[in-house]
Amino acid sequence: MGFISELRHPTTLYAKLFIAFLTLLFFVLLATVAISGFLVYRMVLPVRTRSDVDLKNLPGHPVVLTFNVSGEGPRDGWFFPGLKNAPAIVLCPAYDSSRAELLTLASALQDQQYNVFLFDFSAHGSAAGRSSLGFREVAELRAAIDAVVNRGDVDANHIGLWGVDMGAYVALSEAVGDRRVTAVAVESPYEHPNDMVALDIGRSGLGSLPFITRLSQMIFRWLNPQFRNVPPLKTRVTQLSGVTQLYLESPEDPILAASTSDLFQASAPPHDLVTLEHGNYASMLDDEKRIYENRIVSFFLVKLPLVR
Repeated sequence: MGFISELRHPTTLYAKLFIAFLTLLFFVLLATVAISGFLVYRMVLPVRTRSDVDLKNLPGHPVVLTFNVSGEGPRDGWFFPGLKNAPAIVLCPAYDSSRAELLTLASALQDQQYNVFLFDFSAHGSAAGRSSLGFREVAELRAAIDAVVNRGDVDANHIGLWGVDMGAYVALSEAVGDRRVTAVAVESPYEHPNDMVALDIGRSGLGSLPFITRLSQMIFRWLNPQFRNVPPLKTRVTQLSGVTQLYLESPEDPILAASTSDLFQASAPPHDLVTLEHGNYASMLDDEKRIYENRIVSFFLVKLPLVR
């Protein structure tokens, strides 16, 4: 009882220092939890950048194609028609990006007579909801592919996918279990959404604070308990035999460059690895975009031929 009494009403210097230490520790832990919670909140609900686009003013005669995502509700995307019964290519935007930023890439592919589909992931662009950094987004991509295939005027057995960071993770994840996907081009994929949590915190400048990254990952896992047993991509890309893959590595982000290289090494051939001078298609200058688009178009022309 004397110890508890001393804690309640400290009289010695050591007791007072101990109480001060416990008080400081409590507020540090509280601040750490608050900061981590805010960072995760900002990740799963990023600021949506919407671009109002009038499809009537776009070349290529794109049309709105609606589809339904189980548990998420109705969505819509932009379908750019190409050659009838030719393969379709679905473009998967990066985290904190939207379909409107991929219009020139869509046009470059459509110019080669591919059917092209653009859509937004949850909490991005025109789509409401919250992001799971790739977990639930796989089902969104599958629903988008279903909608494209169900049109009846594309090659349902030869679908191409392209994506950057989160979009790349989603594209590879879907390709593992979807036999319709036969060619995938991905830039800067990560192995697991938890990696994206750590990456985003590092970009915020708070990654050096003790426990912030680990606690943020714990909160993120708590928000997505149904996906706790999803293995990292590195253990799954071994199943991509028969799916032609192009991995694009950007030296501007060493962490994602390393994960891109690791995934390439672990993946089943046929596959290729290319190191870009600059990454992140949406932020490229016009000349860089044209070079990038030519690379992507060339890949699909060879690996996803229009006529069989």
